[in-house]
Amino acid sequence: MSDPDPKADELAGTEQPFVQHLMELRDRILYGLAGLAVCMALLAIWPGPGGLIDFVAQPIRAHMPEDAKLIAVGVFSPFFVPLKVLAMAALLLSLPWWMYQVWAFVAPGLYSHEKRFAVPLIVVGSGLAYLGIAFVQFFVLDKMFGFIQSFTPASVAATPDIASYVEAILSLYLAFGLAFQVPIVVMLLVRLNMVSIQKLKDFRGYFIVVAFIIAAIVTPPDVISQLALAIPMCLLYELGIWGSKWFVKTSKPEGDAAGNEAS
Repeated sequence: MSDPDPKADELAGTEQPFVQHLMELRDRILYGLAGLAVCMALLAIWPGPGGLIDFVAQPIRAHMPEDAKLIAVGVFSPFFVPLKVLAMAALLLSLPWWMYQVWAFVAPGLYSHEKRFAVPLIVVGSGLAYLGIAFVQFFVLDKMFGFIQSFTPASVAATPDIASYVEAILSLYLAFGLAFQVPIVVMLLVRLNMVSIQKLKDFRGYFIVVAFIIAAIVTPPDVISQLALAIPMCLLYELGIWGSKWFVKTSKPEGDAAGNEAS
């Protein structure tokens, strides 16, 4: 009688009561909030709320007269808008820490081959989110506001409200940060056997239409920002198809890989 395979069930003995799962989830959320608070404190010291506002306002101020400034229409806008920007910047800075908390919460329930591909996905996903936000800040906003300001009549002074401006750019940050996760979504769909690579290739033409529809919905009504979102989504879709071939091959269980080689 052969000895049982020690790898037959890697999760044996790791089951936890439901209440213990809730306590673990609570602890992970508290750890995440603590990291967020630390990042807010650091950003409040440098560059400070005013410095962050100046940074995010650079794209639109570049297309305004030299002596023009953004205005604060609301009574409490000078206080709440910088605080909102500070919180968003702290959340972005602490994103890897939040992703680690998610990983630490789900890791005990994953097999070894699943852990092997989960960490790279977390790292790449965070990097793509940062890339999407940087793309907005350093390219999209400049082109978009240049296009919009070109329609401003000479008799009109374009002095946007800081609150509406911050809401607009934060929505773009969120839209591009999520849109740049397309390769991760594609690779997971293939890895979970929900769709094949060939079907993704066949769906390529439909995805282009979907990308432009999404861009038209989530971006302002100007062609610059819509193209700036739709075109990268299509390119990232192709990157996801290419990455799926490698991802599926490297994230298979060791037993499956050995079996495939033997066959």
